Amino acid sequence: MKRRMGGMLISVSVLILIGLSLLFWANYPKFGGKASREDIKTWEQLVEEETKKAEAAKTESSENMVEGQEQEQINNLSDQTSQTDEIKLEGDKSEIENDNSKTQRPEEAVIAFAGDIYISPYVEENYKNAGIMGVISEQLLAEMTQADITMANQEFPFSLEGTRAPDKQFTFRVDPLYTSILTEMGIDTVTLANNHALDYGTEALTDTFEALDAAGISYVGAGADLERAMQPFIIQAGQRSYGFLAASRVIPVTDWNVENQQPGMLCTYDSKLLRKAIKETRKSCDFLTVYVHWGVEKSDVPEDYQRELAQSYIDAGADLVIGAHPHVLQGIEYYQGKPIVYSLGNFIFNQEISSTVLLKVRVTPDNQTILQLIPASASGAKTQEMSGEQAKELYRYLESISGGINISDDGTVSQQ
Repeated sequence: MKRRMGGMLISVSVLILIGLSLLFWANYPKFGGKASREDIKTWEQLVEEETKKAEAAKTESSENMVEGQEQEQINNLSDQTSQTDEIKLEGDKSEIENDNSKTQRPEEAVIAFAGDIYISPYVEENYKNAGIMGVISEQLLAEMTQADITMANQEFPFSLEGTRAPDKQFTFRVDPLYTSILTEMGIDTVTLANNHALDYGTEALTDTFEALDAAGISYVGAGADLERAMQPFIIQAGQRSYGFLAASRVIPVTDWNVENQQPGMLCTYDSKLLRKAIKETRKSCDFLTVYVHWGVEKSDVPEDYQRELAQSYIDAGADLVIGAHPHVLQGIEYYQGKPIVYSLGNFIFNQEISSTVLLKVRVTPDNQTILQLIPASASGAKTQEMSGEQAKELYRYLESISGGINISDDGTVSQQ
């Protein structure tokens, strides 16, 4: 625009000069003599008039150029504002659509559950020599760390103190330094409601609370008092909240019950307190898991009371029931469309585990649960996945001890 208006000014000036020259020669005496006063006066008037016209034309052109520049700036500003408004509108629209999408389609979540974990001297030695990869295979580790939430049964106290429980065949205690094994496996919460958490008394149990707190791992099923033992772990995953509770139906002496001794653990011989906790927790979360210690060691068949308790938990508001203590796998059933996994068996323990599973639970936006079993075993105190025919054989075995389920070749469980 600036170049175009400058060219116009030059053209106008040239035309004015040419006009003045022609006018001069047209009025100048034909034979080269002096001009008369009238001629000079006439000439001066003409020059003055033409000069005024030229100046007026120049001024008009300048004003037009300024106006043109201002108009161009206004137009550019208008275009920029329009583009900005459009971008903002698109952004707002996109943000609204995203918000609506999140509201209408809550994200799915994956929860990984492991069975009994005891960091035995064999496991400690593997960890010292090879780190976490000496304890668990790369694939299983990836499944646990990539899950939105991971939970396990911690079958021991983290402590170097306390007094060993009398008249108990097996007592466990682990150096708090090894909380790193749990954190490296991506474990978010553990249940302490089992028959080994108080192997070295309340002092060791208190040390356990402190060690887990320091490691950033939550715990359920035990506490310094009844209120803490009944307290759920609630965590957000995607657009939904997930709650976890735990209790034990297996303790060696009644003193371990938090109602009789504090600190202690929540027990479910009488399920009243656990059912109360389930009802209260259900108000604060979208999906609730209950992890319970029960059954008979080495038995792959659930006791009648296990079924009765599991159904009562679901009636109270639980969406999923997970079991531990038998140290072997038990079957899977559904009650009112909600799964009960009676025992996950040992996951990390001593040197050998013939069969176990890492349970993956995918929770859909409408609160449906899709179970997938990742079969595993342990040799030389390292747990690793099964594959091929070995995995298929384990699936067929689990179908045979379960009620009304099918397990596909990828481990996905479905109701018949």
